[in-house]
Amino acid sequence: MPVSAQMNPTNISASSPLNARLRMHQQFASKVEDQKHDIIVYLPPIYDAQPDRHYPVLFMQDGQNLFDSETSFIKGNYWRLGETADELILSGQIEPLLIVGIYNTGPYRINEYTPVEDNRLGGGRADAYGQMMVEELKPFIERTYRALPGAGNWGMGGSSLGGLVTLYLGLRYTWVFSKLAVMSPSVWWRGRAILTTVGQIQRKPDLKIWLDVGTREGRRTLPDVRALKKALIARGWKRGKDLAYMEAKGGEHSEWAWAERVAPMLKFLYPPR
Repeated sequence: MPVSAQMNPTNISASSPLNARLRMHQQFASKVEDQKHDIIVYLPPIYDAQPDRHYPVLFMQDGQNLFDSETSFIKGNYWRLGETADELILSGQIEPLLIVGIYNTGPYRINEYTPVEDNRLGGGRADAYGQMMVEELKPFIERTYRALPGAGNWGMGGSSLGGLVTLYLGLRYTWVFSKLAVMSPSVWWRGRAILTTVGQIQRKPDLKIWLDVGTREGRRTLPDVRALKKALIARGWKRGKDLAYMEAKGGEHSEWAWAERVAPMLKFLYPPR
């Protein structure tokens, strides 16, 4: 399994403090997944200065869109996740954390990020993707970095189909994850099947969920996400406590729009202890 870390893996300026704290693990191989994934790991600014300290972890889908403007889906349009996390950590607004970006696999992204198969679009391989994440990638991160144990310290996030798979796997692996960033989720997939999944919850899990959507993401997206919010509240989530909901005025379905919502998401899920 080729997982050696590479220094300075991005096109961020070599003089940037952030660049020195990104670790790339190329072609992470899996026994349960056919595809290999590049993995990029963000280390908080105090990581080397405090060698005995351990940190909570946030897994993020679509890793190539998070830290580097050159690798993002649209060049120049990326989440600025590292810069934002640095600013919030150094100002004491969030707890220092590790962020693990899992690169999507291009043409196979739709398979991995969808929980059920669609008759027209295919997909439906999210269970295998989740198994890879929980049984193989998570132990690797725990061996390689100073990660805190326990579900209370582990989160997951993503946008669009990445938001859909985050919610689906978060509900499935409640003993692994306790924090979810569900940004502009593709509720529409397979006739809004995720609403059925939420409606079938018998006992509300201990999950803190950030849910958001932009008001300019298309005709269906806003009402779909509103329906998801209502479904979560009906199963016991409470706004302001374990559910945060944002409608970003003028927000579009883009990396730039999600970058604008990174700071409030991190503040909600990883407040300072």
